[in-house]
Amino acid sequence: MPEIQSRLRAIRERRKLPAAELAKAAGVSRQTIYAIEDGTFIPNTAIALRLGRVLGASVEEIFPLAEGIDMGAELLTSSDSKLVPGQPVQLCPVGERMIALPVSPVSSYLPAADGIIEAVDGAGVRVKSLTPLPDGEKILLIAGCDPALSFFEQLFRPQGFRVVTVPCSSRMALDWLKQRRVHVAGSHLRDAVSGEYNLPDVRRLFPKGGVIVVTFAAWEQGLVTGRGNPKAIRFVGDLGRKGVSIINRQKGSGSRSLLDSGLKSAGIQSKAVTGYDRIAEGHLPAAYGVASGSADCCVATRSAARCFGLEFSPLAAERFDLVMMKTTCETPAGAALLDVLNRSGLRQKLRTIAGYDTGRTGAIVM
Repeated sequence: MPEIQSRLRAIRERRKLPAAELAKAAGVSRQTIYAIEDGTFIPNTAIALRLGRVLGASVEEIFPLAEGIDMGAELLTSSDSKLVPGQPVQLCPVGERMIALPVSPVSSYLPAADGIIEAVDGAGVRVKSLTPLPDGEKILLIAGCDPALSFFEQLFRPQGFRVVTVPCSSRMALDWLKQRRVHVAGSHLRDAVSGEYNLPDVRRLFPKGGVIVVTFAAWEQGLVTGRGNPKAIRFVGDLGRKGVSIINRQKGSGSRSLLDSGLKSAGIQSKAVTGYDRIAEGHLPAAYGVASGSADCCVATRSAARCFGLEFSPLAAERFDLVMMKTTCETPAGAALLDVLNRSGLRQKLRTIAGYDTGRTGAIVM
């Protein structure tokens, strides 16, 4: 659908001017007038000005910019929050699907968005897009919980590529990849039997292969507490004490698994932990819960603690991998992702800003 609309027919008929007469006065053929009215031909500036002069109307009146493009899209979100018309979304094509992603309003400014929701129907939405549809060959939709995935957005933009990230648990990211609803899934799931990260789960979900697994970085995950650690929380066992509250992560997240494992080892039942059922959708939202004083502790990455100037007690060193279909690697955007993973610019950001270990960043592990 063109971005420029044509109101030529309505204005011509209101002036009671036949198409042939308008064509002669504007120095074009009658077929050209019909093509302009049908929207199959967009006139150049000279023709537009001549039409305006003949009709006594401005060019903007005859050819207004389109108010938006209405389309159907598949809603992708890890939150249970109800969406309503008017909320902003980002749009991302994944194969034959158009995916709509609600954007977070938690900022000092309105979020970057491609359009707004007009109607919600289960897992589908009607969206009014205010921008041209993104080029599917030059865009990547990455799902995962690592706050540092935003670095891709910064590094891809100068190359003409676009990266859209959607926060979710590792389990949900892998499920979405299997459903072909995202291009890349980020994961830090530890297999309880082998102790290996990610690969056992990937092999179970993709028994026929067709995917590659490349390491993003290694990080530390642990207990995040307030400045000065006023409740003296140093071990998971401390979370069972009276007067200590936490904010938890959703099921399927690596953080939730790490907490549950620690509670089991300490002999503490989850119902004995105040705040166990309070859920934050990501490492940064969890750390913010501690920084705002609504909880005493959460399990998150060291980078999340650093972001808010909080205390951190490590529990585990983990590997965060990116999983993608081999067909994605063959696209321009997929190839650019693999290239960026091996560049020093990303590694410097990961080491300096996030505090990650980048010794294996870019290594294909499967």
